[in-house]
Amino acid sequence: MSAAYLGYSFDIHGGGVDLVFPHHENEIAQSCAACNQSNIRYWIHNGFVNNNNEKMSKSLGNFFTIRQVIDCYHPLALRLFLMGTHYRSPINYSSAQLESASDRVFYIYQTLHDCEETLKQRQEANSKDLIPNAIQSCIDKFRNDFKISMLDDLHTSVVLAAMYDPLKTINDLLHTRQAKKQELRIHSLSALEKEIRSVLSILGLMPSSYAEVLLQLREMALKRAGLLEYEVLEKIERRNYYRKTKDYKNSDEIRKELAEVGIALMDDPTGTYWRPSVPLALQEQVATPH
Repeated sequence: MSAAYLGYSFDIHGGGVDLVFPHHENEIAQSCAACNQSNIRYWIHNGFVNNNNEKMSKSLGNFFTIRQVIDCYHPLALRLFLMGTHYRSPINYSSAQLESASDRVFYIYQTLHDCEETLKQRQEANSKDLIPNAIQSCIDKFRNDFKISMLDDLHTSVVLAAMYDPLKTINDLLHTRQAKKQELRIHSLSALEKEIRSVLSILGLMPSSYAEVLLQLREMALKRAGLLEYEVLEKIERRNYYRKTKDYKNSDEIRKELAEVGIALMDDPTGTYWRPSVPLALQEQVATPH
């Protein structure tokens, strides 16, 4: 089968840790005996997947398929969740972990979308513009961490953790109001976004459109919450009324009601908007990096 689809020589052959010996050794012997052109560079073995800290198996009835997962969560959230653990380590699947991964994916793409929109509104930075030393150091460190981690047996979890420094820097630059920083921030934003985009592309986490994925993440969050968007907007409108009349008890009740099902209300000078979040009951089970 592998020869039919990949040829007699390819880079990676995978399998679970239970196949380390003697299964793969026998497979190598059989393949080489059948064809002297057989050559596979790396044999990698992934850790088992557990479900809520329990071994996943059909006999226990706690088995699930990828199709079932992506019916509720975005495929990119699932990919980020899987990359959050080193491939040779056991990985624990739970609703809390998938909610956290979905929240992290939304944060990444919302930050990059905001950056992209800001860059569209400004002229391209001149080549003579210099990136401040602090920004360049942030980029260099992220690039170096990425190379070292990927060379260290594809340690993707370290890469994902390292990504939050440049993302935080982008957010800081997007919201700065200091005139002195305005002159250099466009060039800095462009360089930071380019570096993160490059890493996301290598990891298979780069979407064709930030806006499209953000919309899909919002739609899936509404589906998990059992709500339609107009219902959320009605609750926001009702909460605004309570806030204007200083009825903060009912105002807080609406915010909490939505937070319990994974809908966070965000207030800023332009008004109130909503975004997906980890449901309140699951927040204690995960540690969010932002």
